[in-house]
Amino acid sequence: MLTYTMRRLALAVPTLLLISLIVFLLLELAPGDPMAQMPLTIPPEVREQMRIALGLGEPWYVRYVAWLHMVFVVEPSHMLAAATGVDLAAEGSRLLSWQSRAPVAEIIAQRLPQTLWVVGLSYLFGILVAVPLGVASARRPHSWLDTIGTFIAMAGFSVPTFFTGVLLIVIFSVTLGWLPSMYDTTLEVTDWDSLRRQAAQLAMPVTVLALYNAAQISRYVRAATLDNLAQDYVRAVRARGMSERAVLYLHVLRNAMIPVVTVIALGVPNIFAGAIITEQIFRVNGIGELLISAIHANDIPMVQTLTFLFAVLIVLFNLLADILYGMLDPRIRYD
Repeated sequence: MLTYTMRRLALAVPTLLLISLIVFLLLELAPGDPMAQMPLTIPPEVREQMRIALGLGEPWYVRYVAWLHMVFVVEPSHMLAAATGVDLAAEGSRLLSWQSRAPVAEIIAQRLPQTLWVVGLSYLFGILVAVPLGVASARRPHSWLDTIGTFIAMAGFSVPTFFTGVLLIVIFSVTLGWLPSMYDTTLEVTDWDSLRRQAAQLAMPVTVLALYNAAQISRYVRAATLDNLAQDYVRAVRARGMSERAVLYLHVLRNAMIPVVTVIALGVPNIFAGAIITEQIFRVNGIGELLISAIHANDIPMVQTLTFLFAVLIVLFNLLADILYGMLDPRIRYD
């Protein structure tokens, strides 16, 4: 497994380099001018000097190599220096946002905790709801519990998150006044009252994403559990006198979770992408809102970095899914 992991990590390097090149070229060909937001009273020669200051005076391949150096060398060294307190920062200019003129890595580090709160809790609650619901539906197919679970799954998967979010705001914020409609990013949890307010403002965005996650995962859990319940090894275990609960949770569930692992692992990057819409609805000041504002301002360095970050998540969680395969099923070996 260690050899396979190292081989996959080595393969991930050229994969990410190719993805970074594609992202860079796509944004290079995209219409838009970073000087479009500047006042029209700025003389043309000053505009040209500003373009050169942003690094736009060099050919695209020179700027691409400089961007790689900043992403893989300069910014990680500055983050490591900030974390350890030791001056390990590499020489070279930092990757700056065209919109704020601040380092891109620092801006992302400031926004990331807000997104992790929403995405992490919603995915955790989604899994905690989906797995028992899918197993219960498969244990008694076509029962009233299975019908309710199927209805909830279809509704959660079919209704878009922006509609669910607005509906929750209308019900719980406008009509009932129980929950805040906007996320307060300045809130710091220091006591029980601030913890209660943090839970209140997390309730609706987490519920929106958790419902969508649970709807998708529960269907996979139900299908995989039904498939394993019909296998010969289940009949053999039942013939030895093992209880139905033990058969279900000790044997069937472990085998059923093998294909579900792919859905759970690969769903993490998708949740970050889906959080973009949810963050806009509830005004969560996370990386989703940061990406939208960067696109509107034509902030190419920020858009490139965030898009590349999503690609890194996809590659890493693909590897994580394969590793979990081997842990759940001893028959799987990566020799």
